[in-house]
Amino acid sequence: MNFLGIIASYLYIAIVIISAKIFEKRGIEFSRKYIHIMLGNWWIIAMCFFTNVWFAMFVPITFVIINYISYKKNVIKVMEREKQDGIGTVYYAVALLILTIVSFGIYKEPLLGLIPNLIMAYGDGFAAVFGKMIKSRKYKISGAKKSYAGSLTMFIISTIIIGGYLWLKHSDVFWQTGHWATITVMMAYCITAIEAISSKGIDNISVPISSLIMLIMIN
Repeated sequence: MNFLGIIASYLYIAIVIISAKIFEKRGIEFSRKYIHIMLGNWWIIAMCFFTNVWFAMFVPITFVIINYISYKKNVIKVMEREKQDGIGTVYYAVALLILTIVSFGIYKEPLLGLIPNLIMAYGDGFAAVFGKMIKSRKYKISGAKKSYAGSLTMFIISTIIIGGYLWLKHSDVFWQTGHWATITVMMAYCITAIEAISSKGIDNISVPISSLIMLIMIN
């Protein structure tokens, strides 16, 4: 199953990168965000196949290397950003590696890594997409230029993902005490704030790792 997991992982990633060509016609930003969002689904494959942390780590480790080479040489053009915008694709792979080590290795709870991964993929990904599609005022904090539409999207998606996780896993505690909604909103707000102050692709690692730390603290 672990060897099949590696094969399934590379096959899925290849399909995502190749299919991103469809979105390239709408601009490189759309193809990048398509890859950013869809690669978040890799965690589902990991949860279905991997029973050994070393096998699970193999895929993100190789993509740390591949993404860095691509950043330097512009090999995978559909997912690369401008050089001055930072090494976000490398941070993405590093974040997946850290999530894998913690959830598959240390805690042996793959679901723990799924939530930060989905927030990074869907929350951060759609925040950039809707931030460009919807006209709204921009703001700048710590050199990071964001839009109100993008931040609102990040907050809503983070709230849905975190709220769903807490309700399913801790409904006996949070639902009965009435703390479920409060903790959900507070976590989503903190994650949105972290995304807002992260520039040059750093949000690809700051968002999932901060989400992971918060989840560990309440588990």
